[in-house]
Amino acid sequence: MKISGRTITITDEGTYILSGTLKNGMVIIDAEKTDKIQLVLNGAKISSSTSAAVYVKQADKVFLTTAANTKNKLSNGGTYEAIDDNHIDAVIYSKDDLTLNGKGLLKINAKSGHGIVSKDSLVLTGGRYVITAEKHGLSGKDDICIANGSYRITSGKDGIHAENDDDAAYGFLYISNGTFHITAEGDGISSSYFGQIEGGSFNILAGGGCQSSSSTSGQQTAQPGQTAQSVNFIQNPSEQNPFGKNPPDFKQPDTQTSASDDDTASTKGIKAAGNLWLDGGTFIIDAADDALHTNSSITIADGSYQIASGDDGIHADDSTIISGGTIDITQSYEGIEGKTVVISGGNVTLTADDDGLNAAGGADSSGFGAHKDSFASSEGVYITISGGTIYITASGDGIDSNGDLTISGGQTYVSGPSRSGNGSLDYNGEASITGGIFAASGAAGMAQNFGSSSTQGTMLVQTDAGSNGDHISLADADGNMLVSWQAKTDYDCVIISCPELTQGNTYALTAGNTSKQIEMTSLIYGQGSQFGNKPGGMNGGSRPGAMGGGRQGAMGDSNRQGAIGDGSRNKPDLTVDDNSN
Repeated sequence: MKISGRTITITDEGTYILSGTLKNGMVIIDAEKTDKIQLVLNGAKISSSTSAAVYVKQADKVFLTTAANTKNKLSNGGTYEAIDDNHIDAVIYSKDDLTLNGKGLLKINAKSGHGIVSKDSLVLTGGRYVITAEKHGLSGKDDICIANGSYRITSGKDGIHAENDDDAAYGFLYISNGTFHITAEGDGISSSYFGQIEGGSFNILAGGGCQSSSSTSGQQTAQPGQTAQSVNFIQNPSEQNPFGKNPPDFKQPDTQTSASDDDTASTKGIKAAGNLWLDGGTFIIDAADDALHTNSSITIADGSYQIASGDDGIHADDSTIISGGTIDITQSYEGIEGKTVVISGGNVTLTADDDGLNAAGGADSSGFGAHKDSFASSEGVYITISGGTIYITASGDGIDSNGDLTISGGQTYVSGPSRSGNGSLDYNGEASITGGIFAASGAAGMAQNFGSSSTQGTMLVQTDAGSNGDHISLADADGNMLVSWQAKTDYDCVIISCPELTQGNTYALTAGNTSKQIEMTSLIYGQGSQFGNKPGGMNGGSRPGAMGGGRQGAMGDSNRQGAIGDGSRNKPDLTVDDNSN
């Protein structure tokens, strides 16, 4: 170890305990490439006006531990002057593997640059951290792995950022438990490869939020034969540093690498260029752009999510898969989006300014202003619902698939749209229902029913003008309640399907001021006729059961047997069976 002026250079393997105050100085670790170094902060305060407070130039691994019940602070004054060939730009800057742990508090203030940077692996396995940084709060090149700890991060760019521009197989993120409060002008959490989160508590504000869119584990023990060396800036340390076990091995899911987003204007809550896997935890996310985003596929297996987004609540360029958890999207442009959307479990409640569920092909180009996606292709595009409970309130289409739609289980309730031009259902391929409950109230102008491949009864019925707050219900001939829900928007038609709905029976529909007896003369009640070679389409689209181009004349005249089409389109008129009294 060398001390020159206010610069301490550690050159040998071992454990070093730092305490006291070092003003306008720095600690440099420049050891052999095989050396393991541990720094124990025991009430240490280190500031550098022109560089990093702690600079790991070379070592095998470095462990930075905060002693129990201590407060420690590292800071930079606002500039970074070159001292070698490395581009130092963080309060803690490491060229090699860096692990932080302990039971104490570490405050980091980066008036310029990042809070903590590792150009290799960055691992945090305990402790309390308060980080304020002009750029990224935490940054790891190969990976960032976090198990436990408390983190309060305020950053001018991303709160937690993993990225490797040199090797696309690195730059991944893994989090297992911990408490996170992140306020980031960029992304809250970002990974250039895959992201995996298994538990924890997250409160993330990204890009100013949606309104801005228009306890220790894993500590390292000293190696056999090593002794702890003390560096006391004011007085000798009064207690030894805490030691623990080695960091855990972090598993890697089977993922495919994708190109990462341009971070210059990215303000997403949690983002991964590769697959994003979420399995537990509590999330409160308020993001100017997508709250959860991946350029590949996202899987939500468990957890609680309260989301407000200036764009999509959940977005995947490939597949969005939800098998569990509780998801509450209180504000979004589109609620849940992907090339494919597969929901097999969980509880989902969402509000969307446009589509509630949207399946389309291509990459997302929305984010600011126009909210336009480049989704266009229908090949390999579909929405599948086989379980879970879903409540959708949408100003656009409730469920919109540029390909097929299949429902075989679960309970799905849709409110909206309230104006023509969109429908509770909108699909370009085939739509079938074979099980579960589906109930929707919305505008009649562009409404669609399920198609002829359905094996469960489904009805599409026009109602009197209904209002937000109306209770809608369907009962069988014996008065047994089959389906009941409350409309969250104005409406003038309903779509209902449930296992008890069978051909040949009569049912009582109540919707606001509307009371009707519906005789199921066919399994698909309200199915339209044909437009050319596409069943029930509007404007040439593939829309089985379409209900017309507007409220005027929608579903015919007052006796419900009138034409629904528009003769000026030079296409056959569309009719809907309605044998109500």
